[in-house]
Amino acid sequence: MRLDTLIRLRWLAVCGQLAGVLVVHFGLEFEVPIWACLVVIALAAVLNVALRVSFRQTQWLEPDRAAWLLTFDIAELAALLYLTGGLENPFAFLLLGPVLISATALPPRMTLLIGTFAMFCATMLVFLHYDLPWDSENPLELPEIYMVGVWLSILLAIGYIGVYTWQVAEEARQLSDALAATELVLAREQHLSQLDGLAAAAAHELGTPLSTITVVIREIERALEKDSPYAEDVKLLREQAQRCREILAKITELPAGEPFDRLPLSALIEEAVAPHRNFGVSIIVTYPPNRAGESAAERNPAIRYGLGNLIENAVDFAHTRVEIAAQWTTEDVSISISDDGPGFAPEVVDRLGAPYVTHRRLGARGSTADETALFGLGLGFFIAKTLLERSGAKLSLINQAPPLHGATITVTWNREDFERPLVAPPLEATAVAS
Repeated sequence: MRLDTLIRLRWLAVCGQLAGVLVVHFGLEFEVPIWACLVVIALAAVLNVALRVSFRQTQWLEPDRAAWLLTFDIAELAALLYLTGGLENPFAFLLLGPVLISATALPPRMTLLIGTFAMFCATMLVFLHYDLPWDSENPLELPEIYMVGVWLSILLAIGYIGVYTWQVAEEARQLSDALAATELVLAREQHLSQLDGLAAAAAHELGTPLSTITVVIREIERALEKDSPYAEDVKLLREQAQRCREILAKITELPAGEPFDRLPLSALIEEAVAPHRNFGVSIIVTYPPNRAGESAAERNPAIRYGLGNLIENAVDFAHTRVEIAAQWTTEDVSISISDDGPGFAPEVVDRLGAPYVTHRRLGARGSTADETALFGLGLGFFIAKTLLERSGAKLSLINQAPPLHGATITVTWNREDFERPLVAPPLEATAVAS
């Protein structure tokens, strides 16, 4: 937690407490131990001043130090309640405040300790407190059963609202971490895609000087005597120059004769399938009998990574085969990935796609150490789903009906979305966002 946040909240509490005490004492003219209350409030103000002088405004607190400061806030409020009626004071519910702050920002263990201390203070205030400031001629006497209800309600509120707040904050933290991991993966894929373009540009630019070098070598070779001691060296230079030209030719070869930055759907699928063909599982790709009107899209790192992830997942769980079926019409484009494995586990099928939900074995075949770590955390499928949905895709997951077994994932795009020109943010902006 940031120290400045706690200081600002405590100043707010000090102002509120001071206003409440002064209004009750001077405005409503009730008897309040005014000097004792002001001393307690002054302690909180002095602590704030000391913290502001001792630490920078941007100081971040470790969880244990933040927990001590929140514990002080509970103790200070409990002292004020002790002087002004205990749980009979309608402001007793403010004991929940520090617990909620802890549940939002601190580890569960710290929140449990702070919540326990708040419950202890609430329990002590049932028995130990000054009288509630009230009209001396018509004193307020609340039934004991009512006070027990107030005490019980505060304890239940501390427990229930604390757990509820922690759960919501924890899910938000997990989603934020998962989206950050997604941005990192996308940045890596974009960088690799940019390297592809750089390689093609380099091959094109190097072609001309390499042709010149080849021509010069041939002229030198013709000018040399057959028994010249340099003849073998010149021949070797010519062979290596020719080899360089062949390498550059391979770099500039494009699938299906399309421009470098666009791929037909079949080439995109083959590119995603290629890394997973040598793991003992047969991968069968089928297309419509009539290949006319095949959709083509720009090289999209999000689609390439997302499809590759789903295919890898299918290969990992398949027994013998994975089937990939591509379909396209004038309206939409779809890719179905099916395996003959055990299918999705019933306990996770409804939650797949949420961060930190996994049904994959650690150390899956074909996975790198980084990918295994991601899959082990349940982030792999979340990242793939998020990236594909960003491209306009919709995913559906089902288990195949008996007697068949295995799982099927279908990815569907509106054809206009699939073929839309890619507008990717620069890597610098992506890095900042992640």
